[in-house]
Amino acid sequence: MPSASSAVSDFGRTDLPSLWRDGDFRRLWVGQTASQLGEHGSLVILPLIAVLTLDADADQLGVLRAAGQAPLLLLSLFVGAWVDRWQTRTVMVLADLGRALALGGAVVTGLLGGLGLPALLLAALAVGSLSVFFDVAYQASLVRLVTRDQLVQGNSALEGSRSAAQIGGPALGGALVSLLSAPIAAASSALFFALSFLSIRRIRRRESIPERSKRPPRVWRRIHEGLRFVVGHTLLRTVGLASAAFQFSFAAMMTVYLLFLPRELHLSGTAVGLALAATGPGALLGSLLAARLPSRFGYGVVLVSAAALGDGVLLCVPVLHGPSAVTFPALVAVNFVFGTFGQLVNVTVMAVRQAVTPDRMQGRVAATITFVGMGLTPFGSLLGGFLAGEWGLRTSLLVTAGGMMLSPVLMALSPLARLGRALPDIGQARPAGLNCPFSEG
Repeated sequence: MPSASSAVSDFGRTDLPSLWRDGDFRRLWVGQTASQLGEHGSLVILPLIAVLTLDADADQLGVLRAAGQAPLLLLSLFVGAWVDRWQTRTVMVLADLGRALALGGAVVTGLLGGLGLPALLLAALAVGSLSVFFDVAYQASLVRLVTRDQLVQGNSALEGSRSAAQIGGPALGGALVSLLSAPIAAASSALFFALSFLSIRRIRRRESIPERSKRPPRVWRRIHEGLRFVVGHTLLRTVGLASAAFQFSFAAMMTVYLLFLPRELHLSGTAVGLALAATGPGALLGSLLAARLPSRFGYGVVLVSAAALGDGVLLCVPVLHGPSAVTFPALVAVNFVFGTFGQLVNVTVMAVRQAVTPDRMQGRVAATITFVGMGLTPFGSLLGGFLAGEWGLRTSLLVTAGGMMLSPVLMALSPLARLGRALPDIGQARPAGLNCPFSEG
């Protein structure tokens, strides 16, 4: 299985003609790109509608963001075990259809004059839940759709579209909320989900899925094995703890951030979207750096220093003052640096995680770390809303951005910091008393 770093090393210079001639891959790429645009757009559209149109306060915004993030905590482990046993095309199509209908319902409600916070909460919860299904399914779909020697090429194409969506989604969403009505802004994401539905449903190739046993799958046992493996593995346990610290603080910070930009810095919805979109080009640069820096300076050095630089740059935001002509370029620069080093950490961590995990545990380890890392985000969003209401926006932004620095500190104090220029193997820091690889039981 190619590591994340090897995949990134081929980014931008792999030969893709054979894949582009494959109609099913093109349909997957179009559908995934449209879905990512809809998802990243809705992450900005719904909060900005609440802030700019409904005049939501800090607590209400925290609840809205938590509603969209709660499915990561409640569903991730079960979805990971469930998707492995079904056609990913079917899962993605149903998720797209559901998200389009959820946002379509919000559009109709808005046109009828009834779009309020309850409707936004329902839309955020529905979109968040179905996005968990789509994101897990599309990551598994490529492995089932292309041959093994095409995986690097396919992942390069999909990663490029995801980074493009990080640029285009927030920028388009912010502009539509600022320039047009709230229902039209929500309709844009619904249309992207509908496009993804139409594209992916045309995939004709039948997937090769794991053979189902005669007995019902022991979901709880499989989930428990994944949790036990991560908790007992020194490197993976640190990755999970560092991810949890980062995601919790980042969710709190973003809740304050989305209030701080329009209300304290007086930026328009368009400017907010464009500032957030600067993380996209940074992520592309970070992907390219991840191909070379770890093997040159060492995985541990890169992880700790990139996390410190990427998280630390956000401490500059609370001190910004002045007209938008000054603050907007500064925000773009901050988000670009954050995207660059954040992606460098993501790719490097993924390579380490894959290297120390047996093949049969890859899916469950990925789901477990997602659960541990992202599961606390709803509580972080609620905390951000509470702090903004109690302490004010600048103080809350400084405190929550400072909390993100706990992630590089945890990595610096762990064996992750001592990793050299070569990836660790499966036997390194293996949990005591457990045999690898696990049986499927």
